[in-house]
Order: sequence, then structure tokens, then C-alpha cells
Amino acid sequence: MSVTRKSILVVLIILIIDQGVKILVKTNMTLYQQIPYIGNWAIIHFVENNGMAFGLNLPGSYGKIILSLFRIAAVIAIGFYLRHLIRLKAHSGLIITLSMIMAGALGNIFDSVFYGMIFNSSTPHVTAEMFPEGGGYATLLHGKVVDMFYFPILKGNYPEWFRGGSSFIFFRPVFNVADTSISVAVGIILLNQ
Repeated sequence: MSVTRKSILVVLIILIIDQGVKILVKTNMTLYQQIPYIGNWAIIHFVENNGMAFGLNLPGSYGKIILSLFRIAAVIAIGFYLRHLIRLKAHSGLIITLSMIMAGALGNIFDSVFYGMIFNSSTPHVTAEMFPEGGGYATLLHGKVVDMFYFPILKGNYPEWFRGGSSFIFFRPVFNVADTSISVAVGIILLNQ
């Protein structure tokens, strides 16, 4: 199989898994619902991310549009760079890892661009419906990214003399398949450099 076909296959497989998991979670769980699957340290925890990673966002509705358009421009740039690397016959490992980054970015872009029009709003009491009769919860480019994987591996309290004994959770982020694809690919690239 050619490296071009492998690249396309990697993107398609990651996108299908990412969107399949997100749709299952969004249509079968209420917002903030948790399902432990390995004790109390591996949990399916449904949240929606309105902006960038770790809940950061640009203020206002124009901020969301700017963020969505930036993501789209970044994916287009990655696509051109991938095409360039394939033509140069670059190492297939680099091409596959860049394909993983592209797939992850596309998965989160799809949420941002279309989920607002495809689903009604998720709430803590009602699951979302796909293609609702009254339309979605937002307009084009104003959708929220669905996150669900949560690994609060270590929970505890700081000593009283440090931070007043407040509680902490090690590994607090909630993420999705697309985020995992990007993170794993970046890690592989860094290790190989």
C-alpha cells in the first residue's frame, strides 16, 4: 500500500472512531454524566468544550468564529505540508504521524463547525438529539467540542502549610479521541527527533 493511501486510511479511521464515540456519548449521556469503567480513575465524563484545549477560549461570538477559521486554516496548511512530504518521499513514520495530527484536528473542527447545527443542546437532565426538528443549538462555526475521557489517577489533599490543605487531582483534563491522536503523534515526533 502506498504511503498516500496509508495516510488517507489513518485519517479516515481516526475520524470515524472519533466521531462515532462523540455521537454515542452526546446522544446517550446527559451533560456532566459520569460512567466509571476502571475503578474511580478511568471515567467516561461527558463535557463540552466551547473553545480551545483545557477550556480556554477567545471571548465573544467572533472569537469562536476566529478560532474555527484558524483551525480550518491550520488543517489546510497541514494538508499541503503532507502533500509536499509525500512528493519528497519523506519517512513514512513522519507522514503517518502528521496524518494523525490532521485527523485529530479535523475531528475537533467538525464539532466546532457543524455540531451546533446537527444537535440540540446537551443539558445535565436531557440527552441531545441528532437532527432535532427545531434545529440545532447554534449556527455554523459555533459548535462545541465533545470531550469524554477522564483519568483522575491520583486524588488527595495538599498539606495544611501548602495551599491551605486544598484538594488536588492529578491529571484533570477531559479529552477525546481527536485530542489523543494529536498528543500521541506529537509525542512520537518529539521522541524521534
